[in-house]
Order: sequence, then C-alpha cells, then structure tokens
Amino acid sequence: MFESIEGRPAASLEGKVAFITGSGRGMGQAHALLMAHRGADIVIHDVNKDWAEETGEKVRATGRKALVFVEDVADVKAMAENAKRAESEMGRIDILVNNAGIGGERTGIEGVEEDFFDRMFNIHVRGHFFLTKAVVPGMKERKYGRILNVSSMWVMMGHHYGATYTAAKSALLGLTKSWAKEFAPWGITVNAIAPGGVMSQMAIEKDGLEAVMARAKTVPLGRFAELDENAALVAFLCSDEAAFITGQTIGPNGGQAIVGI
Repeated sequence: MFESIEGRPAASLEGKVAFITGSGRGMGQAHALLMAHRGADIVIHDVNKDWAEETGEKVRATGRKALVFVEDVADVKAMAENAKRAESEMGRIDILVNNAGIGGERTGIEGVEEDFFDRMFNIHVRGHFFLTKAVVPGMKERKYGRILNVSSMWVMMGHHYGATYTAAKSALLGLTKSWAKEFAPWGITVNAIAPGGVMSQMAIEKDGLEAVMARAKTVPLGRFAELDENAALVAFLCSDEAAFITGQTIGPNGGQAIVGI
C-alpha cells in the first residue's frame, strides 16, 4: 500500500475535476465512476444523451458534482465551447481522459470507404487533438495537469483487419510521446493505456457474446479485463502518485501483447 500523501488516501483525486470523453457507458463510464469515488468531480461527455445522463446520475449518487455534455467529439468548435463552459462552471479541468471512440472495421481494406476513414480519424485523432488544445491553456496557467489517451493493444502488434482503427489509435501514441515533452515544463503529464480485450457492451454488441468469450480464452490469463481494472489504471495515472510518469504507454492485456524490454 502507498502511504497517504498530505493526509489523503493513496491515489486520491480529492478536489480534482476530470473531463472524460465517451463516458456514457463502457470504459468511459467506469473511469468516471471510479474517479468520482476517489474524490473527483466529473465532466461527462457522450454522443448519446441517455447514456450521458445515466452516468451523471451515478456520479452525483457518489456525492460528487457532474456536468453533462452531449456532443459529437468530432465537432471541434462545439467541444472547445464545452471545455470553456466546463472550466467556467467547475472552476478548472485538472484531468482530461481522451476515451471516446468507435470500433474498427471487419472488412479489410476493400470495405473501407472515405467516409468511414474520415470518421475514424475525426473521432480518435482530430477531435481529441483539438479538445486537448482547448484544455491545455488552463493546465499551463495552473502548472498542473493529467492527460490520458486511450489507445489499443493492436497498435503494439497489428491485426489482420481493422487497419484504420489501428492507425488512428497509433496516432494517439505519437501525440502522447510528443505532448509529454511539450507540456512537461508546466507540470502536465501525458500517458496512454493500450487495453486488450475488455468485457464491454460495445464489444459484445459488435461481435456477440459467444465470439467475445471465445477470444477471451486465447489470452494467457484466460479472460478479458473487467471495466474496473482498466479504470483503476487510468485513475492511478491521473493521480499524484504517477507524477513522475509521462510519455508512457501501459498495456493492460492479460499478457496477450508483451513488448519492450
């Protein structure tokens, strides 16, 4: 166990404000709820109003504040306005989790049309790039910030389909490494997670429970991650305990992808 820092429990997010994209359900909702339980107020964003409002209700049930935005993360202008409003109403944004995303194609290159390609990069890369641009000035002013980009295990090892998804998620790692150096003088850390399989609603809806369970059996640990397990990693990287970690990618994948030294 970590010792407490200045009397606060280990990995506490007490007094922080976290903006989490795609936090209406799945991993994003898990991040929001765990951070709320650890003391953070949450700016909730999703393209689906019902999902976003549900997360808002759950966050408020923990006793924390919740501000809900319903927006397409690819709408750069609208998201910048949302960030401005969040800073005004919540006082600041200490943590930004660039989590929103869509699933990859299952067709190979022949099935990828221009609209799909553009949508993939507009959500994962362009939308999060310009949202980060909108949030960083406040972090610089306060000389404090935590930015966490959600990538994918497939950027480490490739895949026989889903090339546009893998390429877009790979771009997030390039941003992570460069932003870590660019923002370091202001005490802003930037890290990424590259999750493997997760028992999420999106995965089950896309491929079916039977297919998801079959793939889970191929993981060395014999299962996919639970949502809370990835949320715990994200919450740690956004806490003061991780203040000396920046520019890194951590892959919670049960041993399915083992890379590096």
